[in-house]
Amino acid sequence: MTSQEQRIAQLRAAIAEYTPGNLFDHEAEEAKAAVRRRALLLLDARARSRHELRGRLVDLEFDPVVIDDVLDDLAGVGLLNDAVFAQEWVRQRHARRGKSARVLDRELRDKGVDAGTRAAALEQIDPADEESMARSLAAKKARSVRTVPEDRAESDKALRRIVGVLARRGFNQGMSLRIAREALEERVAQLQ
Repeated sequence: MTSQEQRIAQLRAAIAEYTPGNLFDHEAEEAKAAVRRRALLLLDARARSRHELRGRLVDLEFDPVVIDDVLDDLAGVGLLNDAVFAQEWVRQRHARRGKSARVLDRELRDKGVDAGTRAAALEQIDPADEESMARSLAAKKARSVRTVPEDRAESDKALRRIVGVLARRGFNQGMSLRIAREALEERVAQLQ
């Protein structure tokens, strides 16, 4: 028997074993379609990490095995990518919300992004940019001081408020205090 005859025999055997419905699992595809539809709605609202999206779908009581299959499919077509998600998260949250690298690292960790991906995403924040952002935020808060503080207590209160703005955004304590003092001194000089 030649190789061509062998292939023909294999094909005939495969056709003989074929029964309609074996090639496509309609029930499994319907389950995946429901999960896929919900996952796409969640991704349409905003980008999400794989861990975060999986958690949301599990909370909606979908089968975890089906969820993992759908997430693999979404990752395969590029709709779910933790590296891209982390890069964009850091870029937007740093630029628009003035978040520090430390806070952004914690947020990404909470979203299930691995350490290597977080580190790569955080490389886009230059320490000079971070200090510049802190200075901008401190100056903005210092502008809320309307009169020259009359005594040490009033001055300390204004300083605490400026430092608080920086602390909530995760800037380190030493830098925050130094920048807050400078911003308050500039504001007092403007008011005199």
